[in-house]
Amino acid sequence: MANASIPVQLVLLILLLASIFSWALMYVKRSYIRQSQVEARTFEGRFWSGINLTDLFAQLSVRQEKRFGLEAIFENGFREFARARKAKLNDNAVVRSAHRAMKVSMSREIEVLDNNLSFLATVGSVSPYIGLFGTVWGIMGSFRALAGVQQATLAMVAPGISEALIATAMGLLAAIPAVIAYNKFSTEVDAMVIRYENFLEEFTGILQRQAQSPK
Repeated sequence: MANASIPVQLVLLILLLASIFSWALMYVKRSYIRQSQVEARTFEGRFWSGINLTDLFAQLSVRQEKRFGLEAIFENGFREFARARKAKLNDNAVVRSAHRAMKVSMSREIEVLDNNLSFLATVGSVSPYIGLFGTVWGIMGSFRALAGVQQATLAMVAPGISEALIATAMGLLAAIPAVIAYNKFSTEVDAMVIRYENFLEEFTGILQRQAQSPK
């Protein structure tokens, strides 16, 4: 492609970089979502094992590593619940305060899960058009080159058109994996969001009962 025009070479470079960044993002996103799924299963197992919630909170609090996912939602909710009870707020205010803290924490977790997915969607939707632009530009250049030729032959046009069509192929090679990854990750993120929301509502019900129990 060294003989291609500068715009076509620029198009190919853009598509190559988009493809590289997409694959790197796919690897990082896949690892994080898988880690989140494992964390959620592990935490739910501990949470529903019958462990005392105060003990579970204490175990999480002493850990050095950063909490995320359900652990972060639980920790922020229970911390706010304990603080509100200590402040002697009424039962409904205690539960509402804990619920708000968990909603904020859940929003942060969802934001991290959704992070950079829009890049994959952009690559998937735009790359074919960028490739098509490179192809059209290359074909136009090939036909312009024929303007000063007395007799045009297929052998004169074919190499330029062939090089131009590579841009379309590159656009599809960048777009197809990005679209597949975006759809897969979006489905998994939606499933995690539902999981977080279900836990939040179930945990809020538990806190409601605890708030009404003697202090």
